[in-house]
Amino acid sequence: MKIEVAGQSLPIRPGLASAIEAAWARLAGAGTWWSGAERIAIASEVRNARRCKLCRERKQALSAHAVRGAHDSLGILPANAVEAVHRLVTDASRIGEAWVRGMADGPLGEGAYVEIVSVVSIVSALDTFDHALGRTPRALPEAGDGPPSRRRPAGARRALAWVATLAPEDVAPGDPNPFPLHGDKNIHRALSLVPQAVIDFFDLDVELYLRDHEIRDFTTEYRAISHAQIELIAGRASAINRCFY
Repeated sequence: MKIEVAGQSLPIRPGLASAIEAAWARLAGAGTWWSGAERIAIASEVRNARRCKLCRERKQALSAHAVRGAHDSLGILPANAVEAVHRLVTDASRIGEAWVRGMADGPLGEGAYVEIVSVVSIVSALDTFDHALGRTPRALPEAGDGPPSRRRPAGARRALAWVATLAPEDVAPGDPNPFPLHGDKNIHRALSLVPQAVIDFFDLDVELYLRDHEIRDFTTEYRAISHAQIELIAGRASAINRCFY
């Protein structure tokens, strides 16, 4: 398949092209806790957060809590959702337990917060892909119809993280099971309070990066660049973003 970059037609792996299209389509549909229109509003706020004056001032401060004020928001989402989106986009490395608990246990709610994390992560990945290619960010899709399911996994509980997660052995009959397809490591469980969010994120992630079983298969190179080159880029990006996983 081909993509257009600066007037040139460049090849792209079919799997990656399909995953990108699927990610945009899913983004516009109703989720578990947010409608399609609300998910597109979250995506819009992801992009808007990068221009927020309050976020810039907080980023420069010794502590984000030292700077008071209101976010430069689009005025669509409630204030607590805007705070979640902006903080995740602009200052994720300094997020602590108290802030997460405040989001999860406050009016926003635990499931809605976890789905925001998912949408922020997916939009950031898609926009970064375009940025790396020197392309203008893609226009956000039209929101789909239908209400969110608002279904919380029966077996989810707080044990692994600051929010409830779902262990493979606790998946109840009839609940979505996100683990067989991509794995059940801690990173896969991070969003598991919203099982569909795990599927949505990792369907894209495995094409941008590698599938779980491919990561340590050093006998085969699955991409145009080597394992070592992939990990050099990943390690550098993690250091710049202060990722402590």
